[in-house]
Amino acid sequence: MRAELVAGLLAPQPSTSPKFLYDALGSKLFEAICELPEYYPTRTEAAIFDAHLYDMARAIGRGSTLIDLGAGNCAKAARMFPSLQPLQYVPVDISVEFLRSAVDGLRQQFPQIRMTGIGMDFSTEMALPPAVRREKRLFFYPGSSIGNFTPDEAAGLLGRIRGACESDGGLLIGVDLVKDKPILDAAYDDGLGVTAAFNLNLLRHLNGLLDADFDVRDWRHVAFYNEDASRIEMHLEARRDLTVRWAGGERRFGQGERIHTENSYKYTRQGFLQMLERAGFGAVRTWSDAQGWFLVCHARVT
Repeated sequence: MRAELVAGLLAPQPSTSPKFLYDALGSKLFEAICELPEYYPTRTEAAIFDAHLYDMARAIGRGSTLIDLGAGNCAKAARMFPSLQPLQYVPVDISVEFLRSAVDGLRQQFPQIRMTGIGMDFSTEMALPPAVRREKRLFFYPGSSIGNFTPDEAAGLLGRIRGACESDGGLLIGVDLVKDKPILDAAYDDGLGVTAAFNLNLLRHLNGLLDADFDVRDWRHVAFYNEDASRIEMHLEARRDLTVRWAGGERRFGQGERIHTENSYKYTRQGFLQMLERAGFGAVRTWSDAQGWFLVCHARVT
């Protein structure tokens, strides 16, 4: 992890993986983002699940091994427990303490479901322990987090999910769709500055991971929709010339120089369905909202 961070900071275009946004405080700030009026993905996806959960449950069936990637507070999966009645729930997240707290609460509410929490960075491998049932694995990846990966990386992740499934496995995933630039820009640069705080908190997290001396006051949040690349970009921009030091290294940043902290790719419906097919999934069912802003897909292993 340390080597990955240092390599990113020393690259010609400095960058960090968005997974480092989600320490304990970052996870709480993202929860707050999901409540903002500008941030449409959470409420739009929730409305799709509210309207179509019965159809989804019929397509998926009961008794699954529900593997929740990037589970966070586990709330999205927990809403489906009564309908899906999974035999095992496996929340996976890089923020271990935040996940542990969420799972402890769920165990009290749903004692009949076997729960196996996993602290893991699933962006590079899908090494599930033997405690996770292999039968009827349903990977759950809501919230359009697949957009944090480049299309090639997303295809690789889908392939690893396919490889972790038996012939009775499947995937339930949320995908944010292409839409007008002003809507997208506002969603990632809200008026209250909560997304800015979320992005800037990365620097505090890096200070702890690298023993670095980032000063949050020296940086500002920048976010915009890159129409050519079909993605939101989030950056941290230096307000002045400065040098950041960490144990064993340093980097000078000029005023206006940026650290690229996150992408959020937006897909067309057809483009994403083709990606699922190439990864080895088929029999796809889809549900969307009336505006066509967001897509939920259930796909089976082929």
